Amino acid sequence: MNILQNIRGHIVSTDKGMSPLWVKTVRHGKYVYMNMATTLPSPLTTHVLNIAQGVPGANMTIILYLLDPISSVWNLLTTGITNDDGRCPGLIKKDSFIAGVYKLRFETGKYWDALGEMCFYPYVEVVFNITDPSQKYHIPLILSRFSYSTYRGS
Repeated sequence: MNILQNIRGHIVSTDKGMSPLWVKTVRHGKYVYMNMATTLPSPLTTHVLNIAQGVPGANMTIILYLLDPISSVWNLLTTGITNDDGRCPGLIKKDSFIAGVYKLRFETGKYWDALGEMCFYPYVEVVFNITDPSQKYHIPLILSRFSYSTYRGS
C-alpha cells in the first residue's frame, strides 16, 4: 500500500452532505473521527519547556485574557491545560482573534507543586500586543524553578 492510499483511508467526507472533512485517527486502540473544522490550528500558540528537568511542561494551566481598551479590565477568554508535549492547542479561534492587548497567565506554582518542587514564581503573566491578527503568534515559556524566559516565535 502506498502512502497516498493510506492517507485516503483516513480522510472521509461527512455522511449528511456537510462540508467539513473528518479525519479518522486511532486513539486508545479505537478509530475515532475528528471534525477538522474544530481542530484548526489556533493563530496563537504556546509551548512550555521545563529546562530544569529537560522535559515539556505538561499539565500546566494556562489562562488567556484580552484587555478591554475602554475599561482597562482583563476579560477572560479561555483556560487550557498543556498536553504531554507542553502545548495548549486551541487557545483561541481565528474568528475571535482580534487586534488588542492579550495576557497569557501560566500557573507555574501549581505546576511545580504537582512535581513536588518549590518555585520562586507562583505564576507568570506574559502581556503582548497583537496589531495584525492575520499573522500567527507563538509565545513559548521556558522555565525552571527560579527563572523563566519568553519570546515571540512564529
